[in-house]
Amino acid sequence: MSGGRFAVLAALRRVLAGSRGRRALLPAAIGLLALALADPQLPLVRAQVESVVVLDITQSMDVADVQLQGRSVSRLALARDALHETLERLPCGSRIGLGVFTEHRSVLLLAPLEVCANLQELRGALARIDGRMAWSGNSEVAKGLNSALRLVRALPDVPSLVFVTDGHEAPPLNPRYRPPMDGTDRASGWLVGVGGLAPVPIPRSDPEGRPLGFWGAREVLQVELYSQGRGGSVQGERMVEDPAGPAPPDLGATPGREHLSALREPYLQRLAQETGLRYARLQPGTPLLGLLRDPALAQPRRQPVPLRPLLVVFALALLALRHAGRQRLGS
Repeated sequence: MSGGRFAVLAALRRVLAGSRGRRALLPAAIGLLALALADPQLPLVRAQVESVVVLDITQSMDVADVQLQGRSVSRLALARDALHETLERLPCGSRIGLGVFTEHRSVLLLAPLEVCANLQELRGALARIDGRMAWSGNSEVAKGLNSALRLVRALPDVPSLVFVTDGHEAPPLNPRYRPPMDGTDRASGWLVGVGGLAPVPIPRSDPEGRPLGFWGAREVLQVELYSQGRGGSVQGERMVEDPAGPAPPDLGATPGREHLSALREPYLQRLAQETGLRYARLQPGTPLLGLLRDPALAQPRRQPVPLRPLLVVFALALLALRHAGRQRLGS
């Protein structure tokens, strides 16, 4: 027994003492550490999230008909909270941009930024999005969606679009005279509806966001005006006349009730179908994370993976092996 033990120790001593043994571990560890200082990176192609989230900031989004943590909050507050939670949970490498919609236009606030390196900036910008940013009281949703589609198509790499709205058109539309939807280039992304299904009064506020009660029936347009000679809000715009006749009332004007607002889900589902988007309803406990991480929206991106941590671990392992070998031979 003792003779066999001494033979094994002798063989181990020769291996560690030889040029291929213990003496080679230290140079190898030093080489790995030197390589780690150069910070080498391995380029890998991964599917990553890259989206622009556009929030409707018109006054109907101030209707407090949704629940958040057991209390009634505005539609915009629920949308902001869902996006805030999503930013915290998206994996590093994901890129998110922010935009707002009011009147007939969508405007980009932040081009897509990497979420981990720019989390504070994204959260700060999101916290400041509210109705005080609106420059008009109109809410022409179809035109705003068209504007958002053109916006993302003009960005590098063409990110997907997440457009969050209640679908309330103001001035109202006649379904026979609607803005032409841009369906020439099918979009990728989601049209997200938010709001309750029961019509409720729309809060009114001044430019500083101070409440002024609610909009009354005589204070808003109750009947669409295009068929009566109303021009488009965009110069030179031509509306599309549907020869098939009137669509269901939910898609157009609701005379006498336009001062009330509810989620116009059938209308948004139709807009989604016409533009190639998918529709989802935002409800409490339903984060946007699943929509943004939809595999169908993920885009292949070449992402460098740093090798420095792995090289340092290997170097430390070699040093530990060398130290253990010296202790074993010395025992």
